[in-house]
Amino acid sequence: MSCIFCRIVAGEIPAEKVYEDDHTLALMDINPVADGHLLVIPKSHHETLAETPEKVLHQVISVVKKMALALPQAAGTEHMNILQNNGKMAFQSVPHVHFHLIPRREGDGIGFGWRLVPGNPQKIQQTAQALRKALAP
Repeated sequence: MSCIFCRIVAGEIPAEKVYEDDHTLALMDINPVADGHLLVIPKSHHETLAETPEKVLHQVISVVKKMALALPQAAGTEHMNILQNNGKMAFQSVPHVHFHLIPRREGDGIGFGWRLVPGNPQKIQQTAQALRKALAP
């Protein structure tokens, strides 16, 4: 078992656990982007969102919400980013699906690398059509 999150779940590696139930674990990130940065993971191993069964995702997102409601009191700010990096090109550093909850504060210097630039309307429409086709039964 080489997945660090699976090893944490198995008790092989210590972690600052915040919440745990039969299916889900919330823990503090050891490389926090901001004070109060925490992670929510399923206890079962699934590399990406697409590989994660819906039932597991429902359990995880329920805990994400529970943590999002508790974080403002604990971290002293109501503002946060909730992120799920999916795949290596999206900066997923641990191949075990997980959600980041990152408290945000005025002037924290945390940003995103994307620029808000108007898209090509034709390309947007083509992509929307491709998505609708992919969703069709």
